[in-house]
Amino acid sequence: MSEIAARTRRRVDRRLMPFILLLYVVSFLDRVNVSSAGLQMTRELHFSDSVFGLGGGIFFIGYFLLEIPGSMLAELWSARKWIARILISWGFVASLTGFIHTSGEFYAARFLLGIAEAGFVPGVLVYLSHWYRSGDRAKAMALFFAGIPAAQVVGGPMAAVLLKIQWLGLGGWRWLLILEGLPALLLGIATLFYLTEHPKDAKWLAPEEREWLTAELAAEQAAKPHLKEGWRPALSALADPRVLLLSAILFLGLNSNYGVGLWLPKMVQRFSKFDVSTVSLIATIPSLCSLPAMFLTGLHSDKTGERIWHTAIPRFLSAAALVVCFFSASRGELWLSVTMLSIATIGFYSSHPGFWPLPNAFLGGAAAAASLGMVNSFGNLGGFLGPYMLGLFSDRTGSFGPGLLYLAGCSLISGLLVLRLLKLWQLPRP
Repeated sequence: MSEIAARTRRRVDRRLMPFILLLYVVSFLDRVNVSSAGLQMTRELHFSDSVFGLGGGIFFIGYFLLEIPGSMLAELWSARKWIARILISWGFVASLTGFIHTSGEFYAARFLLGIAEAGFVPGVLVYLSHWYRSGDRAKAMALFFAGIPAAQVVGGPMAAVLLKIQWLGLGGWRWLLILEGLPALLLGIATLFYLTEHPKDAKWLAPEEREWLTAELAAEQAAKPHLKEGWRPALSALADPRVLLLSAILFLGLNSNYGVGLWLPKMVQRFSKFDVSTVSLIATIPSLCSLPAMFLTGLHSDKTGERIWHTAIPRFLSAAALVVCFFSASRGELWLSVTMLSIATIGFYSSHPGFWPLPNAFLGGAAAAASLGMVNSFGNLGGFLGPYMLGLFSDRTGSFGPGLLYLAGCSLISGLLVLRLLKLWQLPRP
């Protein structure tokens, strides 16, 4: 690798990734903090497991509706401005969730939060494709998606503190939701000033670094189909069977991911006699374990240029761990269950670095942006179904066991569909 290439990559990493990671930490924190709030909220508002599961998952219905248009706006208009708009609007709605009193208000707040946040993930992925070559993207994806477990690692101790407070007659779970929405508002404003739209505009890069990165990215784009800009060619890419298969893979995978993520604190609470603050801290263990595994998977995927097995194997690992958790949970074995949920979580998050570079492997420009939106949009419907099904099974059977088997099956089938990609096309090596 040339000196200018190495120097440019380091500068881009240092400038962009810490800020992008912070944005996703805040994003995911505002999305899933309801799982910790639920330790008190369900009791105070008399919500059943089905009500809580539906409210937790309905976020993704609103998310689904605007995901594809949002991702295309990020490409055809401005990723930087679109990301800033999303941050400001979701921060406002996230804080308002702390004032709900009924199940209808809970559903409405979560639905609006999904609409407000729609387009954020594909918008960031579009933005990163403007800065990272295909051979560097798994590492960038690993750093970005590390925001998910990082948010849970940060959120657990925060929840443990905030759930104890009682201010102005409001319970701790309300302050948890209100206060954790505020950083998004501030970061939305900061985004407009901090992020640079394209390498050619980056005054923080030396002229020769701007020229090298711009030329490298342009050469990659020129080698891909569907590069004609505009809405029509982008929408035509959505019928590509590879895009449809990627959507199904993520849909099944996120059934398991969000099913475990939303219900983990409630599962720990049911298996133990700990107070809500201790439960919140224990619930951070799986995410803490997944962080190093996620980084190592991304680095190895970039080093080898292999994406398929780096996506499939973690899914199979998650499925196996959830099956073991089914037996340990039925016997009330807390620490074995937490261990298995930690292994499952490692699998969930370690699959992301290999998976998310796949759409850009065969599409570019607005077509790639639209495909990212569709994959994330349909995939995140799994974020609705997984939490709801786990709550439904819990109400019907009085146990999380059947729901864990459902999530294990989703993860297994997701991994098998990833292997199907090998027959649909031979992925170009970065």
